[in-house]
Amino acid sequence: MSSDFETYEQDFGTLTAEVTNRIGKIPKLGGDEKKQMVASVEKQLEESRELLEQMDLEVREIPVQSRGMYSNRLKSYKQELEKLEKDFKRSRIAYSDEVRNELLGDDGNSSESQRAHLLDNTERLERSSRRLEAGYQIAVETEQVGQEILENLHHDREKIQRSRDRLRETDANLGKSSRILTGMMRR
Repeated sequence: MSSDFETYEQDFGTLTAEVTNRIGKIPKLGGDEKKQMVASVEKQLEESRELLEQMDLEVREIPVQSRGMYSNRLKSYKQELEKLEKDFKRSRIAYSDEVRNELLGDDGNSSESQRAHLLDNTERLERSSRRLEAGYQIAVETEQVGQEILENLHHDREKIQRSRDRLRETDANLGKSSRILTGMMRR
């Protein structure tokens, strides 16, 4: 099983190196060449995602003792793919800005500042989204913990009430026993 994982790793490494190379070329190309390169990178990124899915399935099949090491490697590959997708997104934004500028006849200087501003806003939006997701996750976890605490308190209350009832019964029985013993002693 680990040999399949390692084969997928090699394929992933080759594929991501090729994607990185092509992403770097996108801004330098023009016209149909650029469109073909963008389509090719999209296809290779999809292949990379599929390889990661295969690796994930392989990790699940690996014995528990070795699984941690492979899980960590898979996690780093997923992070690498996320970075590649962001880089590709940025190169596509640059590509779309260039096409817009060609159509509108804008000069390059304002386009660069607009592109930088757009990239900054995109990153800010992504950070805000991640914060919102993290906040929502914390709220859900807090609600679950609160629910568990309430259930525990309910069970503890029931135990205390049962103990109190038993104590009252024992006290009543002691009172009866005391009266019986007193009566027996008088006879």
